[in-house]
Amino acid sequence: MGRPSTKPKDLRDGYYIEVRNKNKSSGVKIRRDTKEQLLLAIEEYKDIKDVIILGRSKNGKMEDIPGLS
Repeated sequence: MGRPSTKPKDLRDGYYIEVRNKNKSSGVKIRRDTKEQLLLAIEEYKDIKDVIILGRSKNGKMEDIPGLS
């Protein structure tokens, strides 16, 4: 039995947001396949949670999403 891996997991390709309870420092990452699905998730959570747009993961690298800030 060895020790656990310390390498961070690669994110799957898709669009990511982080949803947090108001005034908290940690949250949950949510992934959606398309930009339209991401926008629906933002609309769903924005009234009751803090939503942070992380960007788009493509080939293991995060990119900004044009048109969203």
